[in-house]
Amino acid sequence: MDFLEKQFKLKEHGTDVKTEILAGITTFATMAYVLATVPSMMGAAGFSKAAVLTMVIILCAVTSVAMGLVTNRPFVLGPGLGSVGVYAITMIVGEEMSPAVASGVIFWEGIVFVIISFVGLRDIIVKLIPLSIKISISAGIGLFISLLGFKNAGIIVANAKKNVLGFGDLTSPAALLAVIGLVILLVLEIRKINGGVILAIILTTIIGIPLGVTKIPTTIFAAPGSISEMAFNIDIIGALNIKYIPFLFALFIPDFFSTFGTVIGVGAKAGLLDENGNLPGIEKCFYVDSISTVLGSFFCMPCMTTYLESASGVEAGGKTGLTSISTSAVFLLMFLITPLALMIPAAATAPTLMLIGVKMLSGMRNINYDDATECIPAFLSVALTIFTFNVANGISAAIIVYVILKVASGRGREVPKTMYPFAAVLCYYFYTLTI
Repeated sequence: MDFLEKQFKLKEHGTDVKTEILAGITTFATMAYVLATVPSMMGAAGFSKAAVLTMVIILCAVTSVAMGLVTNRPFVLGPGLGSVGVYAITMIVGEEMSPAVASGVIFWEGIVFVIISFVGLRDIIVKLIPLSIKISISAGIGLFISLLGFKNAGIIVANAKKNVLGFGDLTSPAALLAVIGLVILLVLEIRKINGGVILAIILTTIIGIPLGVTKIPTTIFAAPGSISEMAFNIDIIGALNIKYIPFLFALFIPDFFSTFGTVIGVGAKAGLLDENGNLPGIEKCFYVDSISTVLGSFFCMPCMTTYLESASGVEAGGKTGLTSISTSAVFLLMFLITPLALMIPAAATAPTLMLIGVKMLSGMRNINYDDATECIPAFLSVALTIFTFNVANGISAAIIVYVILKVASGRGREVPKTMYPFAAVLCYYFYTLTI
């Protein structure tokens, strides 16, 4: 106990070991859905779900322990679902990029994040990207993930005859199960039930047994899946191609600003901000987050990021890094029952993905719709992300149009100078799509 007190300064933060451990368990309960959603999403790109589950557990545990020890903050890390969608569905499936090259792009995104974090360019980056673009990127990725959820459930499918998206077979067991799961999830969300997401996934999985969608495993205990197909499957040099820049941008912006928003928001809830609204030692959070992304790239794992679900642990009284370490311990315990996690069908995780769009769209209310130079680029970012099923297309078009409209309206001075050459590079990106 003396060691824990010395390491985490529990009394100074007005907490104790029991409270911190319970807070860590609470955080795990609210983010445990990653054990089902990430393997399901990565499985669509051809990865073994067992291997992905193993890597998710290991990286969540290792990076969260690092966050707890380095920062002494109750923040927990996991693979960002937005980056998982971009990596697995857009880059590997849509662009037919090899997992090794896609992992290389993750690596360079992480390196950019590391440089910005350690050199102290955080505030410059925050000011560099226009607010409307930042908001629209998150919203576009949110709808992209929602569409993925509907697609995984078979509710929305491609209609080849009409060349549009349309309803699939709504009477299929998978579609029915997803609808039931969505209703359960929405009720739990409205009732603000702690751990509602993972509870909805569990209930939906159980309901899927009589429907024939959920396959009961032959054993509860099994050895962790082999990570041989994912470990060090990375092509760093191959990722150095100008046509991959929009993807790097699509990964970096949500990763950077998600971390920034989460540590400030959760820090405020925990009473960790100073009188100026700043989080003392915030740079350490960025150090851990950025290095974690680089680490994950060597194991085919998209951007590791600080999870907003850390707020649930704070709500339960967690105030120090012992909360993060407690969450990590519970993640490692999942190795004992991996077959139970792998039995969860895509239809059971689809409702969670559907709901993400609602939460990530909320920021769109902060866009000035009376200013065409702000709202039109934001609209294009969201619309083209969905219409082309490609996040990079939406972001690239938004930045190019933003620069054009600002200059055309005589407000070119509002455009950061570095955005001009960047817009030119993105124009070349669209040119590469035509050849």
